[in-house]
Amino acid sequence: MKYLPYIQIILAILLAGSILLQQRGTGLSSTFGGSSMEYSTKRGAEKAIFYASIVIAILFLAVSAWRIIAQ
Repeated sequence: MKYLPYIQIILAILLAGSILLQQRGTGLSSTFGGSSMEYSTKRGAEKAIFYASIVIAILFLAVSAWRIIAQ
């Protein structure tokens, strides 16, 4: 059980990185003249990063729950 905090740290860094790599949506940027309100589908690397962030988030939650149970 000594390795769980290290796995949790690695997953947290990967999750933050995958979220930061995703393309910006229409948040505050549209207020200041950003992108228009057009619909686009996720393709290629954007889709892979999106699914990877979901998987990493689920793994992070599972490791966190396992760490709480193991104490």
